[in-house]
Amino acid sequence: MDTESIWAGTAPAGAFPALVGETSVDVCIVGGGITGITAAQLLADGGKTVAVLEACAVGEGTTGYSTGNLHVVPDDGMRLILRKWNRDVAQAVAASRAEMVDHIERTVTTFGLNCAFARRPHFMFALDEKQAEQLEEERKALAAVGLPVSVATDVPLPASIGVRSAIRVENQAQFQPAAYTRLLAERIVAESRSRCRVFENSPAVEIDSDKGIVRTPAGTVRADHIIVATHTPKGFNLLHTAVSPYREYGVAAPLPDGPAPEGIFWSMEEPGHSIRSFTADGTRYLIVIGEKHKTGQHDDAVDYYARVEDYARRHFGIGANGANGASGAAFAYRWSGQHYRSPDALPFIGKTVNSGRAFVATGFGTSGLLWGPVAGQIIADAILGHDNPYAELYAARRFTPAKSAGEFVKENVNVAGQYARDWLSRGAATNIDKIDEWQPGEGRLVETDGKKVAVFVDEAGEVHTLSPVCTHMGCIVRWNAPEKSWDCPCHGSRFACTGEVLEGPALAPLKRLSERGDDAGAATA
Repeated sequence: MDTESIWAGTAPAGAFPALVGETSVDVCIVGGGITGITAAQLLADGGKTVAVLEACAVGEGTTGYSTGNLHVVPDDGMRLILRKWNRDVAQAVAASRAEMVDHIERTVTTFGLNCAFARRPHFMFALDEKQAEQLEEERKALAAVGLPVSVATDVPLPASIGVRSAIRVENQAQFQPAAYTRLLAERIVAESRSRCRVFENSPAVEIDSDKGIVRTPAGTVRADHIIVATHTPKGFNLLHTAVSPYREYGVAAPLPDGPAPEGIFWSMEEPGHSIRSFTADGTRYLIVIGEKHKTGQHDDAVDYYARVEDYARRHFGIGANGANGASGAAFAYRWSGQHYRSPDALPFIGKTVNSGRAFVATGFGTSGLLWGPVAGQIIADAILGHDNPYAELYAARRFTPAKSAGEFVKENVNVAGQYARDWLSRGAATNIDKIDEWQPGEGRLVETDGKKVAVFVDEAGEVHTLSPVCTHMGCIVRWNAPEKSWDCPCHGSRFACTGEVLEGPALAPLKRLSERGDDAGAATA
């Protein structure tokens, strides 16, 4: 089964042109997800001219590979904010995120966006005594910052899950994130009287923040300000030494007859599961998100999708009695999404050291559907000259060694270990001379004449040989079989099977080599 998210698969059709030629604007936004489109909306309303550059399709990148949940509680819980910071910071986190739920709701109402926005409760549940203790700590933390939390005595989930205890936070929300972002982009373009233009299939291949220039394969944008709304800064940035890239896996399947889980459901187990339902074209879907590993550091022996699908089968009857098919046929969508975790539990938003004209936004964890709009508001306010009460708290230039040191050291030891493993080891022993025996769609990291080569055989049997050296900072990429991508284990760059950049800080594709790796000198280990 190909990987596609339910949001990408059910979003409204539509297209924006690619950038061709040169244009000049007040603000160039790199990234057409919820962060970039929120900033574009606010800047266009403030009278600025804006160009949005999206590498693929608006709303179908990180935004379209999310849960579609809008919850004030950050993904690691409010108790972590209280531990690392204090009550005032935790209250500011809650307030800034709650304001963005309200902002999204107003935007949906104002523009009449058909994106299935609805207010829903948020349930967190424990399965054993240790989790129950953590859950009680979370309940106290949420109450301390004034959120409407209570002990939940009736959790609408199957008994087989084994809920021991649960809490409920009222007045949270859900929506179709790809539909919201795409429809909002269309309305902004239509109503801004040409102040805002959106370009798809226009990846940034060069960002010069000092000169205010962003180049794409077919065009150039000159701007007074640049917003890098790509979930992690493009090119080299010191924040890459702080944030940690992870992937999680999602599946969606038509629900059998019976009650659907209405609300946001989080388990306290590790790895945890996020559960919700969604209706599209008259079909009710169950959505389950689970499993987690650092990008490029997956276990080849583990089928992460199968684990999440098994959870859905066991507890929700997916595929039972042949009602929805068997052996995986019930699952209409499967996808994985990437997120970047901050060492001090807060996102980095604003200008970094030596960033020139560029603003960045990263470290959202799995809470980006609200951190993104928070970032869009903060950056738009900075450009428009407005004060923002949260700008200092989330400043990208902040220095918080007491709160960040442990995670910062852990992340950089991990990256150093990847460099050492990649460049000093000789683990890839596949013989490239036997490539005729490979299956179509197969990729492997091989060695030939003492050189590492990334090799992919497409469905037509054509062999693609690439340098496996990540063009960001030189780590060796790994083959990700379910996604058919080459993933960097150091800073999260991801490349298509034929080398094009999919996401992450890398700007340039993997270097193409001649057939069977004859010119693989750049990949010498």
